[in-house]
Amino acid sequence: MIAAMSPSVPRLRIGSAEIIALADADGPFFSPRAEAFPEATAAQWAEADRYDPGAVDAGGRWRLHFRAYAIRSDKGLTMVDAGIGPADSPAGSWAPVPGVLPESLAAAGIDPAEVDTVVLTHLHTDHVGWAVVTEAAVPSAGGAPAPGTGGRRPYFPNAEYLLQRAEFDALDALNPQLRETLTGPLAAAGRLRLLDGDTPLRAGRTVATPGHTPGHQSVLVTDGREQVLITGDLLVHALQLLHPELAYSHEIDPEAARHSRKRMLSREAVTTLHLAAPHLTEPFIRA
Repeated sequence: MIAAMSPSVPRLRIGSAEIIALADADGPFFSPRAEAFPEATAAQWAEADRYDPGAVDAGGRWRLHFRAYAIRSDKGLTMVDAGIGPADSPAGSWAPVPGVLPESLAAAGIDPAEVDTVVLTHLHTDHVGWAVVTEAAVPSAGGAPAPGTGGRRPYFPNAEYLLQRAEFDALDALNPQLRETLTGPLAAAGRLRLLDGDTPLRAGRTVATPGHTPGHQSVLVTDGREQVLITGDLLVHALQLLHPELAYSHEIDPEAARHSRKRMLSREAVTTLHLAAPHLTEPFIRA
């Protein structure tokens, strides 16, 4: 479980946009890392541990961070993902809930009510935890719950929530519980928008990066030949940055995920590519 954390607020500016890393939690993964990456060699593990030493604890367990990101520009404020959530969130079966995203938002000077867009990269529970909350979990959440939602309401009350249609269509295979706890309440509140592939945002754009899940998406912010890619689970460990071909055992389609990683990490027209990866130790790294 997670110890008390003091929210830190790392930031990265690209053009007129500011990317803000918002901590929610950190803790060990629920299974041995060798099972998560069964094809990795001892040499590749050693290389990854030199690159990201914070991703392995004293007992040799994979230790990962859980983050959301905000994109602030003169056109608005976008959240990318919503962390592990409060104590009653679906991620509680395996992740170190409750997360501290509300404190991180406050430390960054962000009021949930000013967020106009929430991009959900995919429907795994550690990325949607604060998207919809109950009054019992978060008494200060804005807006009234819609009828038939069990008192659940969007935590970002004025935001449009963006999800790839392919992800929504795979909901029953991914986690049917989320129909009650996430997509149903968002739809009832008129806040859910389904996307079909790459879509412009107020700052940047969503990019379809399927494989980890059927409708996984990432967010790309560009200024000239400089880019920031908010990866979601396109890569979850430094192994996949150093060796994009390595499969992760929790990918729905490893071949599609491999293709998405290679395509996004080898962007020839880019002078500088920054990665904002929710689960790596450092919130921002240069590819």
